[in-house]
Amino acid sequence: MNDWLGRTAPDLYTIEQMARATVSDLPAQFATPARAVMIRIEDFPPEDFLDEMNIENPFELTGLYDGIPLTEKSVMDVVDRPDTIWLFRRPILDEWAERGNVSLGQLVAHIMVHELAHHFGWSDEDIAEIDRWWE
Repeated sequence: MNDWLGRTAPDLYTIEQMARATVSDLPAQFATPARAVMIRIEDFPPEDFLDEMNIENPFELTGLYDGIPLTEKSVMDVVDRPDTIWLFRRPILDEWAERGNVSLGQLVAHIMVHELAHHFGWSDEDIAEIDRWWE
């Protein structure tokens, strides 16, 4: 039990570094365009996100893609903010502790790939080729 004395949970910066490592590890055809997506790490989702998605418990949302998927973008779109992937540290840590069977880096990578799938318009088959989560 005393092994945890003086230790703290991974901070926002650590989660961000894991997310950026995931982008770097993507196949080349996806890594470069994925770097154009902004990454934001917060402890919890903002209230307006939860309200918009009808989510009462903030621990239910580990990540969110906020933007227009590449498959739907048009030159006619009025862009008022950059494409952004939000990761929420406390819900991620909570899920990681509950699972107990994956590393924190694996879980962050899985969430990042899922959110990038929204950006790229990937099918389930595309996701399975990139994210070997269930192997």
